Amino acid sequence: RLLEHPFGHLIDTLRSEQYEERRYFNLLKLSDVRYEKLPFCMRVLLESAIRKCDGFYIKTDDVSSILDWQMQQNQAEVAFSPARVLLQDFTGIPAMVDLAAMRDALAKQGVDPNLVNPRCPTDLIVDHSLQIDYSKCAIQSPPTPTDESHGAAVRSPAGRPSPRGSSSSGHCAGQRPGHQGSCSKASCSDAPSGRSAAVQIENTPLLCPFHLQPVSEPETMIRNQEMELIRNKERLQFFKWCSKTFKNINVVPPDINAVHQVNLEYLCQVVQEGEGFIYPDSVVGTDSHTTMINGLGILGWGVGGIESEAVMLGQPVSLTLPQVVGCKLVGTINPLATSIDIVLGITKHLRQAGIGRKFVEFFGPGVQQLSAPDRTTIANMCPEYNATVSFFPVDDVTLQHFKNTICSEEKLVVLEDYLKAIKLFRSYGDQSDEPQYSEVIEMNLSSIVPHVSGPKRPQDRVAVTCMKEDFINCLNEKVGFKGFHISKEKQATQVPFLHEGAEYNLAHGSVVIAAVISCTNNCNPSVMLAAGLLAKKAVEAGLTVKPYIRTNLVPGSGTVTHYLNTSGVLPYLRKLRFEVVGYGCATCVGNTAPLPESVVDAIKQGDLVACGVLSGNRHLEGRLCDCVRANYLASPPLVVAYAIAGTVSINLETEPLGVNSEGKDVYLRDIWPSKEEVNHTEENIVIASMFKELRSRMEKGSTFWNRLESAESALFPWDPKSTYIRCPSFFSKLSKEVCTPQSIEGAYPLLFLGDKVTTDHISPAGSIARVSAAAKYLQSKRLTPREFNSYGARRGNDAVMTRGTFASIKLQNRLIGKTGPKTLHIPSGQMLDVFEAAERYQRDGVPLIILAGKEYGSGSSRDWAAKGPYLMGVRAVIAESFEKIHRNHLVGMGIAPLQFLPGQNADSLELCGKERFTINLPQELTPRQQLTVQTSTGKSFSVTALFENDMDVAFFRHGGILKYVARSLLL
Repeated sequence: RLLEHPFGHLIDTLRSEQYEERRYFNLLKLSDVRYEKLPFCMRVLLESAIRKCDGFYIKTDDVSSILDWQMQQNQAEVAFSPARVLLQDFTGIPAMVDLAAMRDALAKQGVDPNLVNPRCPTDLIVDHSLQIDYSKCAIQSPPTPTDESHGAAVRSPAGRPSPRGSSSSGHCAGQRPGHQGSCSKASCSDAPSGRSAAVQIENTPLLCPFHLQPVSEPETMIRNQEMELIRNKERLQFFKWCSKTFKNINVVPPDINAVHQVNLEYLCQVVQEGEGFIYPDSVVGTDSHTTMINGLGILGWGVGGIESEAVMLGQPVSLTLPQVVGCKLVGTINPLATSIDIVLGITKHLRQAGIGRKFVEFFGPGVQQLSAPDRTTIANMCPEYNATVSFFPVDDVTLQHFKNTICSEEKLVVLEDYLKAIKLFRSYGDQSDEPQYSEVIEMNLSSIVPHVSGPKRPQDRVAVTCMKEDFINCLNEKVGFKGFHISKEKQATQVPFLHEGAEYNLAHGSVVIAAVISCTNNCNPSVMLAAGLLAKKAVEAGLTVKPYIRTNLVPGSGTVTHYLNTSGVLPYLRKLRFEVVGYGCATCVGNTAPLPESVVDAIKQGDLVACGVLSGNRHLEGRLCDCVRANYLASPPLVVAYAIAGTVSINLETEPLGVNSEGKDVYLRDIWPSKEEVNHTEENIVIASMFKELRSRMEKGSTFWNRLESAESALFPWDPKSTYIRCPSFFSKLSKEVCTPQSIEGAYPLLFLGDKVTTDHISPAGSIARVSAAAKYLQSKRLTPREFNSYGARRGNDAVMTRGTFASIKLQNRLIGKTGPKTLHIPSGQMLDVFEAAERYQRDGVPLIILAGKEYGSGSSRDWAAKGPYLMGVRAVIAESFEKIHRNHLVGMGIAPLQFLPGQNADSLELCGKERFTINLPQELTPRQQLTVQTSTGKSFSVTALFENDMDVAFFRHGGILKYVARSLLL
């Protein structure tokens, strides 16, 4: 077969006395001067195209186009087969449910269901199911596990194990009217003023001030993990079945690591070995943080769940050859600037440069000042400035990182020799063979000063020194991307309230949520250690955090907890109420514990603009909590600093954070750790042993997972009573024949939307509201609200997810003229839940469309943002523009993405949204074909069908990519 390979003549052998021979495709044998002028990321694409060239999915024309990238960029469409697929459980469960359903469909057609397996190596990491039921060891009204639910024992103050439910387990034996019987070492929620017990650094037993019973040390992480396992047992059993039944898939169980950390610390290889060859590692993933891996010289980007399923089943990713922007870093980094400051500086700079849908590749002398964790942090944020990837080629810094972490000596030598052999190794000392970029943007690192980002969008950066002034301006501005329009006379409003028996005041700018969370920062020890060192200095200076602020520390990796604990800073974070509550995505996806009722009441009473500060990369308005209107992204040490200050309306340069016990003002500069302190701690703590320990932990799995039982059959035994896992209806009418496209006749708009409708507005996410259509469904299954769990946890149930589509309280539908998950059922004139209206339309056999403005589907890639509308009966979306990944999703589900012609939109065409629409689809569709739309009022206009290539057309004709793949197995 290799002799017939169109590029078999490029096969070469890597030889050394230090390792066994390896074969590879030697791209230098092309003897083409264009290769060495290609950006490094394009060289990775070229190698994959050459190695995977089969004349069908990937053709020699793809190779020629990539090699001629300078002339073909932004024009040629090429296919790319990544080395592996990365799934997190929110998107992983619907993907695996779809594959299980496909097995059923093929079995009904007489085809062996065992043929349905991922053909591309796939890793599924269970990390998105964590919810914060316990915060600072205080129970937040979760369902209480029974003694039989978990056999683990907890350590009593005397050090003896005690069974769950005993007085020493954190639940007081006594009961007091109004007291919930849950006390913690941190505090008892009903403690009177002045009697709340402070967290002690020493492990001394404390007493509940009401019951005088001993309570154990904080166990928030253990309790949250237990609730996660109990709540999600059914989903985990399905994942266990997948791990045993499907070939070529690896499932990482919960409570191990966050998906992006597993990718960085365990799965990444830089150089892969398979099918007799070595080749560059590459990945596509459904997690929004997939791009972090580019910081280690591994090409990877985010795709939707639908696209990932196609890659899993052997289909390549189709992409237009991107422009590659060279970002040249020069200058010296400011000692006070963290990697987050650098990230946000680059984000703003590149966003202003307009690099949407382009690749970014970093080069220049400044790159060598960035550690490998710094690079992954920078690469993580590239979706925020709309780049596809931000690539750092492998260099000496990368090699040193792998030497200290995951690579054996032999693997390190192989890696270096191979990358140098095909010129994928970056040497900044040799400037003779600089790649040619589409354009070059230069950035001086010395110009970067500490910033935060907010209050509503990640691209709106604010210098820390200007924070107070900017926040006041936001209060004054009209409601918009930054403004809140608070009148001058109300800006000084202060609302007193009681919490834990003490009186406090809330004002505009008061911090009520402060979270150092998993995404973005935990891969970078320097910023997390800086937060810990700042906490240490703050405690030593006598500073505290007010008890009503919802503080959380949610590392994405046990590595983080390990080095925070080993470095001695974790007790000081605890002292400031930043308690480890578990591992996984929590606060940034809306899974935080509720704010105290007294705080919520005070916010509502004063109509206050309360604030959240977090160290993540997502903070859209209302995402953390619907009563917290202003949210800021900040580096971990600044999160701690603002929590201490209790407000964002402060100039940290000239105003004190607080007053110590001696009445002396303490400023940020007094407790900010120096770069030398942070580097010293990092070098002495972040060592190879931690990574080895975590690798061992991942390979062993948890006791709960190892003991979990699951079915042994080739077909999944669907439980009709299940509210978590349900066989979807995507294959209900699967046939071998492909029907010609049917015109859409007499469709009503389900929704009439404006600009920047994000996947947060479309796709179900976060908790399930008690008055939602999904809640009604779950209640019909005899579930109580506390058993609803989250939409993410129920992504394997299409009935829940369809009902949660367009259920956002922030949805602005022009058909009803106000925000909320409602729409107008046009024939009856009734205002209904979006799902109920869609259900009525489907019952009457009426097709549906959606009218929208610019950037429809922006934000995180989510498969249910396309699957939900499809199951609601939506046949087409007509918008001014689409986010690329979401456009791909719509095509992948058989929904036509139609774009108004330039200069036209619903308003210019005088559409009211109550017309009926007919869209004529020709039998022979072609990419980017113009179609005619006719309305019931007699108007007619043209739209462009955004099918970018013949593969898109094929997917649409088949009714989506799932049916396309299934039919390929029927032939």
